[in-house]
Amino acid sequence: MAFIKRVGWYLVGLSIGIVFLTFFLKKKSAETGSEFCYFPNCRVLKDLRSKPISYNGVLKQQFEKDSVLWYSFFKEGSIDFGRSDTKAEPCKTYFISNDTTTIEVLNCPEKVEVIRMED
Repeated sequence: MAFIKRVGWYLVGLSIGIVFLTFFLKKKSAETGSEFCYFPNCRVLKDLRSKPISYNGVLKQQFEKDSVLWYSFFKEGSIDFGRSDTKAEPCKTYFISNDTTTIEVLNCPEKVEVIRMED
């Protein structure tokens, strides 16, 4: 009976701690605008958003006019790691897709360049 009592108190303390931690981290991320990215897709997109972005040719007009298009790639996009060249030096190549379109992006140490868009 003592073991079951200990497990019960352990679970009560654990649940209180989880609730406290959830509220604390949610408030901290809302105030600072920070994100907790643990998966590779999220980490790469966050890195791309942190650098200045340049566009190749006609893509510049399209991305500057349509901020929803930019958001769909760099905030909610899905990276195709199978097609991407993540080991290239100095600039890595990523293929980012939204629902219908894919863009090719060069991720250099100082900037990001959108090379082309394909349907």
